[in-house]
Amino acid sequence: MSGFVPFGWITVTGMLLPNPSWPTLLFWQWMNQSHNACVNYANRNATQPQPLSKYIGAYGAAVTAACSISGGLTYFIKKASSLPPTTRIIIQRFVPLPATSLASSLNVICMRWNELETGIQVYEKDTGKVVGVSKVAAKQAVTDTTMVRAFLPVPLLLMPPCIMPYLERFKWVTKTQVRHIFVNAIVCTLSFAVSLPVALALFPQESAISREQLEPELQQKTKNSLLYYNKGL
Repeated sequence: MSGFVPFGWITVTGMLLPNPSWPTLLFWQWMNQSHNACVNYANRNATQPQPLSKYIGAYGAAVTAACSISGGLTYFIKKASSLPPTTRIIIQRFVPLPATSLASSLNVICMRWNELETGIQVYEKDTGKVVGVSKVAAKQAVTDTTMVRAFLPVPLLLMPPCIMPYLERFKWVTKTQVRHIFVNAIVCTLSFAVSLPVALALFPQESAISREQLEPELQQKTKNSLLYYNKGL
């Protein structure tokens, strides 16, 4: 997860470039979801084996969702000829937000779907004893991680479109395309660095669940009122 910003700022910057063409829009959505798939794989709960076919299916579903949503919204915006050109450009800068939020959430669900079917380990925190495998805990872990992924793009994709119009008033920024992209990359990277720890702090990685919420067979194996599990990141 510590490499999310150093490797992810490139795709984020590309997704926020102004006036993207169709190939550019689809390319950066594909790049972003490919990166997300790798992050979800590396930060999953790996207590139960998961076949490679699950990751291949998740990758295809997430990329298809992102490209379809972003492309569809962009199509309707371009067809909205009644809107002033400036308004269309501003709206297009916010297109990646719903596309990325939905696709990132779907990416997590698909990549970790096997956990919902097989369950994840729950354990006693004081002794480290594994009580058993719980599907209830797996559902909570995937739900919390999905909420984190859905929230992550909000400040990340809202801040640059709000900041860049102000910076574009300076001639130095808009004098050349290279400078404009350079400034955009800095703003995106700083936004990414702020957004990531805020999103991760929503739920702890080592999460707790009440014994009463677990399956009956697990409740009989421990007297602790709280059990813990690795939520993943």
